[in-house]
Amino acid sequence: MKLLIGKVVKSHGVKGEVAVEVLTDEADVRFAVGEVLHGRQTGKEQDLTVKTVRPHQQRLLVSFEEVPDRTAADSLRGMKFYAPPLEREEDSDEFYDHELIGLKVRMDGGEIGEVTGVMDTPNRKILEVDYQGREVLVPFVMDIVPEVDLDEGFLTITPPEGLLDL
Repeated sequence: MKLLIGKVVKSHGVKGEVAVEVLTDEADVRFAVGEVLHGRQTGKEQDLTVKTVRPHQQRLLVSFEEVPDRTAADSLRGMKFYAPPLEREEDSDEFYDHELIGLKVRMDGGEIGEVTGVMDTPNRKILEVDYQGREVLVPFVMDIVPEVDLDEGFLTITPPEGLLDL
């Protein structure tokens, strides 16, 4: 399985840099100098080696060994980068978004929905849960989500009163 980790928004400057919208919580690992990124665009795929990277206005400015100038950088607009999931430590209490999406949601012993998405906010993750045919947002914190069982494919929630009614 390959995960979407970023997307080229536009070229930047005249030296071949591109502005990349980061779609991973491991940007420092995924976009490190020397990393080879697998990119896909309509009709083409290519591997690109990260030459330089720097933050810029909530994006990354990235240059690649294979992209010498602005003309070549312009041709990358819309390219999406994919990578395999990173391994996490066995006893870690952190989860990657792709591990949470699709989990069944249980409350009071019964199944009430499914995780359909994950929003990464500065302070925590927010789970998007399909509950009775509508989307509810559930903060991914220990008090509200005390149990996550990836092997069995579910998580348990104990929401405060009214949270599922919002």
